[in-house]
Amino acid sequence: MPYVLGIDIGNTNTAAAVARRHGTTWTRPEAVPLHAGSALVPSVLHLSEDGSLHVGEPVTDDGSRTTRDFVRRIGDDVPLLLGGEACAPQTLTAELATWVVERVHAFEGGPAEAIVLSHPAGWRPYRRELLHRALFDLGLRTVTLLPRTVTVAESHAARGFSGTTAAVYALGGNSFEAALVRRTPRGTYESFGVPQGLDPIGGTDFDEALAGHVRTVLARELAATARRGTQAALRGLLAECDRVKRELTVDLAADVVLALPTGPARVPVTRAQFEAMIRPTVQATVDLLLRTVHGAGLAPAQLDGVLLAGGSARIPLVTELISAALPVPVEVEPDAQLTAATGAAMAACQVVSPRPRRPEPVRETAPTSGAGRATIPAMRRPHHDTIVPGDPPPRPPVRILPLELPKASRLALARSRGREG
Repeated sequence: MPYVLGIDIGNTNTAAAVARRHGTTWTRPEAVPLHAGSALVPSVLHLSEDGSLHVGEPVTDDGSRTTRDFVRRIGDDVPLLLGGEACAPQTLTAELATWVVERVHAFEGGPAEAIVLSHPAGWRPYRRELLHRALFDLGLRTVTLLPRTVTVAESHAARGFSGTTAAVYALGGNSFEAALVRRTPRGTYESFGVPQGLDPIGGTDFDEALAGHVRTVLARELAATARRGTQAALRGLLAECDRVKRELTVDLAADVVLALPTGPARVPVTRAQFEAMIRPTVQATVDLLLRTVHGAGLAPAQLDGVLLAGGSARIPLVTELISAALPVPVEVEPDAQLTAATGAAMAACQVVSPRPRRPEPVRETAPTSGAGRATIPAMRRPHHDTIVPGDPPPRPPVRILPLELPKASRLALARSRGREG
């Protein structure tokens, strides 16, 4: 069945969703299982000794062959090292995107009719162009890039949000974005105002706060059992705290459980205790959201709602503090960590089947080139502010040297041998 693909590559996790064509309409986007039956795969790349490229956390690693947090580095002229190789962060991001596309291709039995990839709302054209060219070099030549806050709004609209103007609150694993969106004449959304962000602040900070509490409670026991098994248990502490964090979004209490050499250790935590630990951080994100609204010259009452995304956005304290600062409806989806990906799939439907738009006054266009196509408008999708490969934008004052992988690159070998999950 024909389908379109939406991809969200976050700093910590990657998600993908597809919408399938059903006659003249599209089905509601569905998440694609990317890793061990999960809709999320860690945004991590590992280069093995034989040159094959793996996606996700490695079982064992010396640290030099694994890279993460590369999306935020796009636009930085300092390369990342992977297995001793200098790699541009946009190349690594494109590798991960290509892995997702190939995996979905195998799952669906054919290529997508359109692909939309989300990116941080604060990106300027230069960074988008870097990623577009990296995608183009790997064979992904028709990918539309959209701000993550726009894809979040598209997902909420598909679930019934009908507002014209909204604030988007996107709380990732280690990043936070706040932006404003408004509905266009076609019924899609676009950004306006100046997006704001806090980096690195996100759900991992909440995990760390809870882990610090657990270490304090178990300090005496941990000091008395300085064994290898204790260190192994502590390495899994953050993952256990992430589990408890999610459990506390629906329950009033939960236990952090560690398997110590002396036996299981349980540290009970109430939602009130957890929220006290993270309140300053959450308040900082809400304050930035409010400044974003005021910075655009809007009063809170002019918003039709606040749209949430990110797994930690389901923490009740988030909605509580946002509602206190902005007295408008606050919307959060059941699978908030998938919101950006499902919204990207919705936007991909519109790339293939754009909605009709109301007539608008004729505007002055840019000089034409080629077969009479306007140079600047031709680089825009029919309904979103998106740049596709073309002439590179003006570079920033800092001199950026082109980064190319060696011809004998092991990353190139990884592509020829096939990516592995």
